[in-house]
Amino acid sequence: MRKAANAMLSLVALTVAPFAPLGQVARAATVLSIGDGDTISVLERGQKLKVRLACIDAPETAQSPYGISSRNQLKALLPLGSKVSLRVQAVDRYGRSVAEVIGKGLINLAMVQSGQAFAYRQYLGRCDRGAYLAAERLAQAQRLGVWAVPGGITRPWDFRHGGAGRRSAGAVPAAGASSAPVTSPQAPQPSVAKTTCKQIGSFARAQELLRLGHSYLDRNGDGVACEGLR
Repeated sequence: MRKAANAMLSLVALTVAPFAPLGQVARAATVLSIGDGDTISVLERGQKLKVRLACIDAPETAQSPYGISSRNQLKALLPLGSKVSLRVQAVDRYGRSVAEVIGKGLINLAMVQSGQAFAYRQYLGRCDRGAYLAAERLAQAQRLGVWAVPGGITRPWDFRHGGAGRRSAGAVPAAGASSAPVTSPQAPQPSVAKTTCKQIGSFARAQELLRLGHSYLDRNGDGVACEGLR
């Protein structure tokens, strides 16, 4: 995985400078942890900051095995303690800074090009739209990551809204592949009593319970359980 990550960084590093938005100041930070394929925590000016990677959407942890694979790829691209620059675009409703992250290359773009995240078409306005869409087409042509399934896996934004068998209108099936969506059987709902996040005490265990059908642990419907345990 490390060789693949290094190869991807070398491709993306050449594209970072031309895509810097005018007037957007890069802020230095240090990587503290990786939440999932599009969320990290950093230390900036002595304060802990949660960062949502801009312009991409990675598979949810519950979208096994793609969510875990995406998180592992981001871990390989951003080792703990590594220095990064943040091009912050906004603050989302969860209080996270939405930013392009620059390490040894533009990490957001690298995640799309490696097939570990989708270009988030709805939120490409402040990024280089052409670059992200080109990276996605390249990953799809090579059947990388989320594109191993013909037409790509269920988009994370659809998955979060219960569309486990749907794909977005912008999806282009791989050449020669059927355009029919691939559906997944719904996990049976557990009959056991509800457990609170505090009682679980482990972020990883919370995600496991979510995959087993404990949907009440995902209060905001974003596909991640007990976010406060990160």
